Amino acid sequence: MDIVAKLDDWGKPAWIAVTILAFIIFWPIGLAILAYIIWSGRMGCWKHGGWRRRHHDAAGRSGAEGRWNGRRSGSTSGNMAFDEYREETMRRLEDEQKEFWSFLDRLRHAKDKAEFDQFMADRRRRPEEGPDAPDLSDNPNGPAPQPQT
Repeated sequence: MDIVAKLDDWGKPAWIAVTILAFIIFWPIGLAILAYIIWSGRMGCWKHGGWRRRHHDAAGRSGAEGRWNGRRSGSTSGNMAFDEYREETMRRLEDEQKEFWSFLDRLRHAKDKAEFDQFMADRRRRPEEGPDAPDLSDNPNGPAPQPQT
């Protein structure tokens, strides 16, 4: 039997023990084993579907597969009508999200344009002054900023 398959059969404690022994014997080998364990996803359930691989029922489905986690899962519930409804709902929600983000972009653009237009209007109203002209305002820091609405 393959060493990796044997260690996988024994589980995480076997991988941890082999890694520690490899570090004790010759540290570069231990480092290589540690890199392999992390890269292959054997120690974490967050990578390569490790959690789902270990928690499947007899039919090969997991209770967490159908949940919304920010992306579509390739699995089906077994009910075609529900799957069609879910896909249509997800498509509609994605369209609404795109519309909302474009609305926010237009809103930011309008706010930026209004601020720039206000700046230009204030600049045009100010008399042309040289660099040595005295500041006639009461505030030594310059004119007070206008409140934004």
